[in-house]
Amino acid sequence: MKKQVLTGIKPTGRVHLGNYIGAIKPALEFAQNEEYMPAYFVADYHGLTKIHDKEEMNLLSRGIAATWLALGLNPEKAIFYRQSDVPDIFELSWILACFSPKGLMNRAHAYKSIVEENIEIGREADTGVNMGLFTYPILMAADILLFQTEIVPVGRDQIQHVEIARDIVESFNHTYGDTFTLPQYVIEKETAVLPGLDGRKMSKSYNNTIPLFEEPKKLQKLINKIKTDSSPPGAPKDPDASVIYSLYKEFATDIQTSEMRNRFLSGISWGEAKKELFDVMNVYLEEPRDRYNELMASPEKLNEVLLQGAEKARKKTRPLLQEVKRKIGILHS
Repeated sequence: MKKQVLTGIKPTGRVHLGNYIGAIKPALEFAQNEEYMPAYFVADYHGLTKIHDKEEMNLLSRGIAATWLALGLNPEKAIFYRQSDVPDIFELSWILACFSPKGLMNRAHAYKSIVEENIEIGREADTGVNMGLFTYPILMAADILLFQTEIVPVGRDQIQHVEIARDIVESFNHTYGDTFTLPQYVIEKETAVLPGLDGRKMSKSYNNTIPLFEEPKKLQKLINKIKTDSSPPGAPKDPDASVIYSLYKEFATDIQTSEMRNRFLSGISWGEAKKELFDVMNVYLEEPRDRYNELMASPEKLNEVLLQGAEKARKKTRPLLQEVKRKIGILHS
């Protein structure tokens, strides 16, 4: 039996390098291995915790789908779907909510950070918190568990969500017997937290991202904004401490990466390093960028692919949901 792998990206902004390096790239690598059955999804209902504009939600969701396909995802060899097209997920989410202590949700990082920030500036603790954000980890657990997912590739800041899903599994299985698979997370250690333009974690929240399919001139301008230290040309530079080198090695060949490492140690100037980064990224992304633009201009084609994927997904999710409903006494047939 192939191991089930699942990865989703929520449409709360344009796909950026952090998404690609931390989630999409390692997830796509699973598709190259015959031992795994990958499932990839557009997490549009997760995005609803922040995006409340119809046109923006539609555009961003299409962007996520187009990105996966442009980067080489073959929907014939994976389950590729839009979260909102699989209603079983949301039915299970309510069931799991009834096995999720409020205290567990209180400890979720996203909720805690908002509460702490509110208290720090003298606002009510729950200002700006909607129930979708508060129960976000439960919906994510439903995403994972309904596919009997064994492996969840995540960034370091998402580990807690998988741990919460494991807690929910243990509670449900203890009550009703062996039902859900206990998921495991995997992270790319070297790229778990990718720095953004300002040196902080690359995040839409910080407005410090580099969109993956930015057109060349804008891409070059953004790369030129990457924060560096004050070491002059000719001074040795630590490649392992450099955002530029971290990005470069994700798009370069092994030979190019080795050569660039030596140039850092020999004192390459920051201007030259940024130019080399742009050159290697632009070559690597040229073909996927063209494919992405074609897909974004063909929303009907994207929708067709996603609806076919949703039907494939429901063939997997419906039987498990029926089993769960029988176990809890909701389904009587």
